[in-house]
Amino acid sequence: MKVIIRQTKAEASVWAARYIASKINEKAAQTDKPFVLGLPTGSTPIDTYQELIRMNKAGEVSFKNVITFNMDEYVGIAEDHPESYHSFMYNNLFNHIDIPRENIHILNGNAADLKKECADYEKAILAAGGIDLFLGGVGEDGHIAFNEPFSSLKSRTRVVTLTQDTIEVNSRFFGGDTSLVPKQAMSVGVGTVCDSKEVLILSFSEKKARATQAAIEGPMTHVITLSALQMHENGIVVLDEGAASLLSEENKAYFKAVEEAEA
Repeated sequence: MKVIIRQTKAEASVWAARYIASKINEKAAQTDKPFVLGLPTGSTPIDTYQELIRMNKAGEVSFKNVITFNMDEYVGIAEDHPESYHSFMYNNLFNHIDIPRENIHILNGNAADLKKECADYEKAILAAGGIDLFLGGVGEDGHIAFNEPFSSLKSRTRVVTLTQDTIEVNSRFFGGDTSLVPKQAMSVGVGTVCDSKEVLILSFSEKKARATQAAIEGPMTHVITLSALQMHENGIVVLDEGAASLLSEENKAYFKAVEEAEA
């Protein structure tokens, strides 16, 4: 696992955006096959999306040959609901870049057969050639996507029941009313994410420090689903100083030394 530490969320987000853009451009220079990108929602990736938008408008990266698959979607709310993940993605990224609409994939939380929708999503990822890079965030309890604690580390796309902690955290998007937060969601699995050629996880603020420390320095465990990244050959975690605050000073020095050596 590679760990990148920056002083602020803004600096870490810019690093992540430029890394993603470099990978898109690198593949475009080698082949006409599309770059397949996994994407998250929530407040964590917004600064990264803003930098990608800036880069796209400046002509530094194009999304014309990029296919995207989002991590998750709530069950039972309309796609045009202001807090649906469809709305989030279009408002915060897709409406501002040159990606063809037919290249965008987001789970349908109102599908007649949710199990089939999940199975078809996995098939669509395979048909696209697999995900080149999956961008994600981490919850305060160490979960990635909606793979809550005790999710199988080999899990695939499925319907999940949200924990009370996640409902309470997400209630900020629903006026603070936990009763308005959907109790179920559809989510790619830990196994789905880890099948990607690269995985890049963002973790910002002291609120994420405990989960970050457990995932990086602790054992691999289904209690902290981010810890599955320990087994990935190309896993990267990008932190600000707050999220890195509980890591040992020895390990932080090591991560910084590795980055400098590879620069």
